[in-house]
Amino acid sequence: MLIELKGVHKTYNNGQPLHVLKGIDLEIEKGEFVSIMGASGSGKSTLLNILGILDNYDEGTYHLGGTLIKDLSERQAADYRNRMIGFVFQSFNLINFKTAVENVELPLYYQGVSRKERHAIAMEYLEKMGLTPWASHFPNEMSGGQKQRVAIARALITQPQIILADEPTGALDSKTSVEVMRLLKQLNQENGITIIVVTHEGGVANETDKIIHIKDGMIGEIEENMAHKAWEGAIIK
Repeated sequence: MLIELKGVHKTYNNGQPLHVLKGIDLEIEKGEFVSIMGASGSGKSTLLNILGILDNYDEGTYHLGGTLIKDLSERQAADYRNRMIGFVFQSFNLINFKTAVENVELPLYYQGVSRKERHAIAMEYLEKMGLTPWASHFPNEMSGGQKQRVAIARALITQPQIILADEPTGALDSKTSVEVMRLLKQLNQENGITIIVVTHEGGVANETDKIIHIKDGMIGEIEENMAHKAWEGAIIK
């Protein structure tokens, strides 16, 4: 099992204690394409932060690839994130004064890869995203869909086992949203990357193979998206 959470609780103590996660049990296998769906305040972003080792939890256990993730130092947490996880955010999180290719290169810069090598690899990933002509453009010269594809290229460049996408279509129009979700699906199918999409949008969740509903800090229904799998099978045939 790639991801396994048992009895995970999280409380924030900013003044009035806020019990956000209330005993989360969750298993996600390698190669799955799943969405975590819930309304604002349901705990889905807190859960994503714990999965991404951006936040700690109070009780329970979180195993990632068989390793217990608990009370890591910042250096240990960063090491796991760099090796295992790529992030895609609603707001793209691109650096405005860096070009598309420089943004994609960044994770390799932090890994100590030479300038020439990281540039060549970043150009390969931009080519995969259909963005070669935009390599020297800055974020403010690109559309929302182009910026999100740059962000996806940046997430992929370290060859992570998992991509965590936090509302990846939240800033996009509906047509571009469909394109981004299809791109994530393609990466899942062709590269076997485990992809977890956090969303409040039913249309986005329906593009994934499994929908995990979260409400009031607890996992509710886990829905195998058979309609999506049937559609996918028809396309493959």
